[in-house]
Amino acid sequence: MPPVVGPLIRPELVFSDLPVTDCRGVLRALAGRVVAAGLAEDAERIYRALFEREQLGSTGIGEGVAIPHCKLPGLDHGIVAVGIARPGIDFGAPDGKPVSVFFLVLSPEANPAEHLQTLARVSRWVRHGENVEALLRLGTSAAVHDYLKESL
Repeated sequence: MPPVVGPLIRPELVFSDLPVTDCRGVLRALAGRVVAAGLAEDAERIYRALFEREQLGSTGIGEGVAIPHCKLPGLDHGIVAVGIARPGIDFGAPDGKPVSVFFLVLSPEANPAEHLQTLARVSRWVRHGENVEALLRLGTSAAVHDYLKESL
């Protein structure tokens, strides 16, 4: 399978310092940072779409990871942002563990295949070996980006 996620993870979309304490805070922080990076225009619209998706069921997948995601009309290309919250927060993951690593996936509404490929790639990465533990040992956004660039 050709790379789907790797090229989408940009240094300015990796945040090793999310100062959040709950689900809404994570979604708002990530939406705001995507807008601040100049990749989207309306943080509130992104937040609402993510929150609506979260209401259908938690995007926490276990192992301390969640993949909040949604498809947005008018988006030209997919966006992946990565945020780390220390300590982890309750995100309704199926294993009941706090979530520390958040992969935000925003996809063009017109390209559902890209959306599914990105979600699958991130999910496989999470379940492979000790990727999550290695990621959490890193201290800076630059180090997290470098690790993901090589391993995802």
